[in-house]
Amino acid sequence: MTANTLKRLTIEEFVAQYPENERLELVHGEVVPIRLCGGVHGGVKARVGTLLYGWADETRGAVGFSSGFVLARDPDTVRGPDVWFVRAERMRSSGVPEGFWEGAPDLAVEVVDFQNTELEMLGRVQDWLEGGTLLLWVVYPEREQIKVYGADGLVRTLEKGDTLESEAILPGFRCRVSEVFE
Repeated sequence: MTANTLKRLTIEEFVAQYPENERLELVHGEVVPIRLCGGVHGGVKARVGTLLYGWADETRGAVGFSSGFVLARDPDTVRGPDVWFVRAERMRSSGVPEGFWEGAPDLAVEVVDFQNTELEMLGRVQDWLEGGTLLLWVVYPEREQIKVYGADGLVRTLEKGDTLESEAILPGFRCRVSEVFE
């Protein structure tokens, strides 16, 4: 079978065919394995999550790690950001779903690992923004930089001395970029 004749999976087929414990994403109907991350990646991911979790509370929304978000249908795409935030007003009365989230998080955070390629990261950025993510942080531990992508198409690169904030999406959240890398 050639790449052009492969059957693309739906989210329902993806969930039925692959065990929960496998690290996989569904990208435009195709199963993509996710590699284990390096130590620096894991530490930065934990730091960003801790900063957001310390800010968020039940009135602001939910913060988590590596959960699946349904970004597109036909072909189906399910991605899992390193860290995510969903505002309380967007959550159903039942709270955090047992399965995948329907729709994109308000904030997705991707921490670039030594194994990631620039092309791979650009694909992830495109999927998050096209899927409806309002704010995306791509964190570069090696450079100690954060690229901030907004739904408006603007991209800003923040350095260690800059402040990471977004009053519209994360009201009251502020931290120095250097805090992410401490």
